[in-house]
Amino acid sequence: MNPSATAGPQPPGGASGPAWRRWFPGLDNDALTLREVLATLPAAPPTAIPWIVRLFENPAGWLHLHGAVDLAHHDRIHVLLGRGLLGQDEAFVIGFTMGSTKRLSRLEQWFFKVVASCLYPEPYRIPWPTLAAYDLGVEAGRALGVKDIHLAVGDDRLERPIGDIRRELGIDSDRLEEFFARERAALPGTAASQRLPAKTPRDRPAAGRNQAA
Repeated sequence: MNPSATAGPQPPGGASGPAWRRWFPGLDNDALTLREVLATLPAAPPTAIPWIVRLFENPAGWLHLHGAVDLAHHDRIHVLLGRGLLGQDEAFVIGFTMGSTKRLSRLEQWFFKVVASCLYPEPYRIPWPTLAAYDLGVEAGRALGVKDIHLAVGDDRLERPIGDIRRELGIDSDRLEEFFARERAALPGTAASQRLPAKTPRDRPAAGRNQAA
């Protein structure tokens, strides 16, 4: 819901450009508190969010979809998933949030993609090809242990280390990186893909393997 759903390649992390394009928390921040990482986020104020975005993505919107969440809690999900504010990042975060409800239908999933790619104004519009990240986010939200992540990021977690929150909610960083690897393959060369940490299933140590062998 941040003003980041822009079309086309964006500058990679660390390159010149607006701060929100460069911001990327990543997953290597387990020791930091949620509040500490949020303090670095160049977020848009709630008043900057167009009414049509709030209509579908905010719980106060009368057509809100599964996983609808206010901006403050949405930003916390960005941090826990290690995602920045580019359009591709937004697509994954929104998809993960909706998928984590475990109640998202195929029709609603398709409906959001039409709304986000056709009805949202720039720079909130997400091009249809970029919505491959949304579909992967939905799949990840369904597959990981977290249930209703939009309801699980309250103020009581702000002073907690991010690693503890991820473990408590069932957000497995290794599994996230596997989804990121698939995203990089589906959307190669984009700025969002280039900065994603990505681990393939073969990188994961086999359970019970004798390391000395």
